[in-house]
Amino acid sequence: MAGLVLAAGEGRRYGMPKALVPYHGRLFVESTVDRLRAAGCARIVVVAGAAADQVRAADLGDADVVENPDWPTGMGSSLRRGIEALQEELAVAVMTVDLPGVTTAAIARVIALADPEVLAAATYHGKRGHPVLIGREHWQGVHELAQGDAGARAYLRRHDVTEIACEDVADGQDVDRPEDLP
Repeated sequence: MAGLVLAAGEGRRYGMPKALVPYHGRLFVESTVDRLRAAGCARIVVVAGAAADQVRAADLGDADVVENPDWPTGMGSSLRRGIEALQEELAVAVMTVDLPGVTTAAIARVIALADPEVLAAATYHGKRGHPVLIGREHWQGVHELAQGDAGARAYLRRHDVTEIACEDVADGQDVDRPEDLP
């Protein structure tokens, strides 16, 4: 079971790369890796871009950092790059770096369904969020359709996705601006 952290953006609306935002003593990227690891992801890949050198210098333990030179084109290219780095895994839990309210409990609840055939997503009050769990059998299709900032959305719209309610253990709100911090 693998975790994938999409952390390549420059954070225009935030004013800095969100991977490097300090929050409760850890950078967003460090905290996201910590939560994926604590939830049971044995291998973690972080896709870096705008701040690749600073992300590599962060305290990420044994997480692999892969660089996405195409990061300005959007999250889709980072998702494709991450999938390419995880070919031997059975499934991957995908997280964007700007979700400090997604808890270890929510991640564990979703990854409990890990299987090569699975497509699953956490939901918060009926709205899909992260993590998104993608089984290996879907990787080629996700890779082909992941474009711009939509990530896997186009692929997920065309397939059945198991939705797992997580609002009782997490907040799925992303942080776009400093005033969005909880």
